[in-house]
Order: sequence, then C-alpha cells, then structure tokens
Amino acid sequence: AWKLPCSFFPLQSQLSQALNGLSDRAKEAKEFLVQLRNMVQQIQENSVEFEACLVAQCDALIDALNRRKAQLLSRVNKEHEHKLKVVRDQISHCTVKLRQTTGLMEYCLEVIKENDPSGFLQISDALIRRVHLTEDQWGKGTLTPRMTTDFDLNLDNAPLLQSIHQLDFVQMKVSSPVPAPPILQLEECCTHNNSATLSWKQPPLSTVQVEGYILELDDGNGGQFREVYVGKETMCTVDGLHFNSTYSARVKAFNKSGVSPYSKTLVLQTSEDTQSEEQTLPFPVPLERSQLRRMSPFSSTLNLQPSFSGRSYFELRSSAHQLSLHSSLQSLNSAVAWFSFDPSSAHADIIFSNDNLTVTCNSYDDRVVLGKTGFSKGLHYWELSIDRYDNHPDPAFGVARIDVLKDAMLGKDDKAWAMYVDNNRSWFMHNNSHTNRTEGGITKGATVGVLLDLTRRTLTFSINEDQQGPVAFENLEGLFFPAVSLNRNVQVGALWGISRGELAVTPPSCC
Repeated sequence: AWKLPCSFFPLQSQLSQALNGLSDRAKEAKEFLVQLRNMVQQIQENSVEFEACLVAQCDALIDALNRRKAQLLSRVNKEHEHKLKVVRDQISHCTVKLRQTTGLMEYCLEVIKENDPSGFLQISDALIRRVHLTEDQWGKGTLTPRMTTDFDLNLDNAPLLQSIHQLDFVQMKVSSPVPAPPILQLEECCTHNNSATLSWKQPPLSTVQVEGYILELDDGNGGQFREVYVGKETMCTVDGLHFNSTYSARVKAFNKSGVSPYSKTLVLQTSEDTQSEEQTLPFPVPLERSQLRRMSPFSSTLNLQPSFSGRSYFELRSSAHQLSLHSSLQSLNSAVAWFSFDPSSAHADIIFSNDNLTVTCNSYDDRVVLGKTGFSKGLHYWELSIDRYDNHPDPAFGVARIDVLKDAMLGKDDKAWAMYVDNNRSWFMHNNSHTNRTEGGITKGATVGVLLDLTRRTLTFSINEDQQGPVAFENLEGLFFPAVSLNRNVQVGALWGISRGELAVTPPSCC
C-alpha cells in the first residue's frame, strides 16, 4: 500500500494554522463591515442633525438681519418724515409772506394811480415805510431751503459682508474638546424615603466622547457640594440621606481633555421620617404664619409647632369645591418653603426688589415673571400679595412651562395655566381660551393663593382665603413654575409656600 510521505502531517498542521489565522481575519473583516455599515447609518443621522443645526443657525442670522433691516428702515422713514415736515413748513410760511407782499404791491399801484395829490401826500410816507419793512422781512436766508434733499445716511455693510464671506465651519475635533454639560432627565429623577435617584444624559447633538461622570450633592443644609458618585453610568441612587431635608444635586462629565461645566442644579425633597418622635402638623397653618414670611428661598424646612388655636386657613364653605380645596390642603405637611422670583428667566421689563420677592413692571403691557423653583410631582401651595393696584388692571396668576411667552398675559399661549382678575371678577385662561367667569376681584392688600396638586393633576385658586371658582384646570402633567403676569399698575409680593413633593428644580438661566 502507498504510504504518506513523512512531511505530510507537518504541512497539514501548518496549513490548518494558516487557515485559522485567515479565518480570524475574515471574522474581523465581517465585524469591520458591520461597523462600516453602522457608520454609514450614523453619518446619515449625524448629517441630518448637523444640517438642521446649520439651517437653524443661518435662519437665526437671517432673522437678526431682518430685524436690523426693519430698524434701519424705521430710521430712514423718520428722516424722510422730518425732511418733508421742514420743507412743508417753509412752503407754508413763504406762501403767507408772498400773499402779504403781493397784496401790498397791488395796493401801492392803486395809490400811485390816484389823481388827488393831497390824498396821496397823506398816506405816501406810511406806505413807503411799510414797503421798506416788508422788503426787510425778505432778508438773507428767507429764500434759502432749510433742508437738503440728500439723506445724510450711509449704510456701511462692508464689515458684515466680509464676516458673511468668512463664515465657515470651525473644526472642533483637532484637539479633543471637553464634554458639554450633562442634561438631568427630570422625569426619571425622584426621591423615596431617605434615598434619591438621579438620571442624566449628554445633549442630543453632542459628539464629544465622555469617559465618565461626577455626581455631587450638598449636605442637605445648603452647605458645600461633595462627590457621591464617579463612573460611566448615567443613573445613580444615593442612600442614607436625612429625612425631611432638601438636597441640591448637580452632575458634570469628563474626558481626557478636561471636565465639563455643571448641569443645572436639581433640588430634591426627601420624605418625612414617620418613625421620628418629632411630629409635624397637617394643614391648616397657624394664623401666626405672617412671622414666617420673607425668608430666603428654599433655605431650610421648618416644622410648625402645635401651639396655635383657631380656625383653618381656608374656612370651610358649603359648596363642594370649597370642601375639595380644603381636603387637598389638609394633605399637605406643614413644611414651609420660601421661593423668590427669577430674574434670569423674566421679561426685561420686570422690576425686582426685596431680594427678588417683590416684582412690578415698567411697561403698560403685561409681562411674565416665573418663580425660581419648579415642581413636577407632589402637592404645592403658595401665596402672593397685591402690594399695589392702580387703575383696575388685570394681573394673572398661575403656573407655566419655562418657555412660556414672556411678553403677553399669562395664559395667552399653551405653556401657561392662569387666573386673571380685576377689581370685580376673574377668569381662567389657557391657550387664549377664557372660562369660568367668577364674581369677586382684588384690591391693594389682597392675597392670591395657588394650589398645584400634581398627584390629582389639578390647579386651584383662592382670593383672600376663599376658593375662587371651581377647580381651574385638570390633567396637568410635567414641570411647572409659579408664574405671574402684570403691568406697571400692579406690584406683587411672594409671601410663602408649603409643599409636599418629590421634585423641585431650579429653572435654566437661559430661557
């Protein structure tokens, strides 16, 4: 029988090893092709996002140019009207003088024709003086135009055109930049008992690589922040916090190039310790609550002592909605939290005073200002005082999204839910729809109460401790900020608030 050469088996082994290496390369090639195909899809998605961003930025430039164009056209029109007025005034003035001069000339010609020498001698001296006086009135400059026809304006657009021609993409990835500030995902952030869960993500258009995140919390008493988590995860639960305390949280991202700015600060309220010997009262609030006003916004949480006598803050009425309101308020803890108005998100016409606890306006048009803290869960009540009320305006009170219109009455758009009120009546308004006209208005010294129940998803209003109308709005969901709209005839002060909620968030300063 034929025998295999002795060199067969070593060659077979070498070929097998070579095939194994080639197989590994083929496997890597297949994985690489999958990666390339994923890159094609990612490039297409990034291209769409990048084009949208580019179009938005160019549209913003075009809008700014159109606004500037309108301003410059307004200046040209003012110059045009000014020139026409000066010339028309000079035409009118010259016409009157010419009419007077012509009349005098005609009269003098008639006098010269007079054949009575004695009559002529009697009036000739007076006429000669009048003729000389009239001639003097046509002195130097009288027949010179007071206004030129040229427009002494020259639009210098060369620098802007040069900037437009130089407008180009900046290559941001030559040296790897630091990450953008993370965005806290409010719908996933919550507290339970004495633990807090926070979730965050990178901005949608961010392409900068992130190696990890740093989560920081303060000590629950407004003290310094401390690191509680460092890692790659985008969600973290922090245990062992104090019960019935308010914590501020923030997060930042990092990579090899450095650390990002902090995210927006989140304010979280832990639950009350039901095992503690220290008990808090349910609503109603003591009549001595005036001593607790005008404190620093959310600086601390106070437990009211059971050493008060008297009635409930909202006296019970026979109507069903009064009982409903009182029932909602009874479920609030007596933890008092002060908030202030937020200058960073308010309209530019709003005027702040008293550590941002009092607001008015320098415009006759309604302008919007928001509270500095918003709510997405729980039960919240706050009071506002009418410190000044002139000429019967109709300020509005309620809640709004952070991107609500700031230059119109609260409730004109779909981002606000409000009650606007004059000296006699009130109405509820959302998305420019007016409902539930109710008798009873405000005067100087009145108090407006707002009850936001995000457990029942309702909004209710009161004036001077009496509920105003039925439940104003239902099915509310999301993040809401206390909001007021007013004009220069009104001054409003933030008195105090009482809350039981899982989430309060400080609004972004950019809106």
